[in-house]
Amino acid sequence: MTRVLLVDDDPSVCEVLAANLEAEGYEVDTVGDGPAGWDRIVETRPDLVVLDWMLPGRSGIDLLADLRRHPRTKDLPVVLLSAKARDAEIWEGWQAGANYYLTKPFQIEQLLYYLELLAAESTPRPA
Repeated sequence: MTRVLLVDDDPSVCEVLAANLEAEGYEVDTVGDGPAGWDRIVETRPDLVVLDWMLPGRSGIDLLADLRRHPRTKDLPVVLLSAKARDAEIWEGWQAGANYYLTKPFQIEQLLYYLELLAAESTPRPA
């Protein structure tokens, strides 16, 4: 089962996303701020991360940049979520290392599609 960590400070967003992802067969864990996101990633090593940009304690964009610099997390697939939708902001998210960038509001089908792609890319293929 693919393990997804949701890092978002809005409990209602976490609740809706978790319910939808679990219905699709994902194992979901949630945290509500940047420092807790880092700690949970290091502790549990999820398969995929859905990361909000604007978080208390440490922004998602800073967390993402740190993930990309750390040898153990540099290849961790991350979907960045944000209400920041200007071209320069989206570009900043890509440059920080997002695999995919979704602007809020978004359709759950978009997120599911990206997670399916990332899960398929990170699944080892038989020799």
